[in-house]
Amino acid sequence: MSLEIVRYNDLVLRKKGEKITVFDARLAALADAMIETMHEAAGIGLAAQQVGHAIQMCVVDLRGAEAEFDWKLDGAKPPLELFMPMVVVNPKVTVARKTPTASLEEGCLSFPEIRGEVVRARIISVKFQDQSGLHHTLDCTGLFARCILHEVDHLNGILFIDRMEGEVRASIEEAVKALARQTKAVSASPP
Repeated sequence: MSLEIVRYNDLVLRKKGEKITVFDARLAALADAMIETMHEAAGIGLAAQQVGHAIQMCVVDLRGAEAEFDWKLDGAKPPLELFMPMVVVNPKVTVARKTPTASLEEGCLSFPEIRGEVVRARIISVKFQDQSGLHHTLDCTGLFARCILHEVDHLNGILFIDRMEGEVRASIEEAVKALARQTKAVSASPP
């Protein structure tokens, strides 16, 4: 079952997600619905806030991505097909000091057709749980790292527009304001 993706200026996008402590069938069903929603929207990541739930869970699927990236999951390098789409619960990201950064264009399913350059670390490590509560460690680079950082920001109420440098943000400001007005009009109209 596909879910509705909330758009910028919906308040849930600014809420820090609650830590997940119960790993049950309801959580698994939400994760499955988020994966379906992400795929239908042709995205590579989706945070729970983007479907109206302020919890610490996101989903990621980079199997179709053409960008360069590398990974180690729990110390090994399994094929992407074995663990993607992946469910990331209660993530804790670590970025080593002096880690190189890169500026690349990002988009977001909550900001349709709005894109802008964002500087992010190129190499990260993240400790997380899966939808069953099992603990994992992921080390990743490139697009994989960028995607995790983007989604973890969502889980903390931070949006990609918050990470943009002033000039970049200014170049999309009118489109962002128009989207905010559109979101407000939709939420104010009767069902």
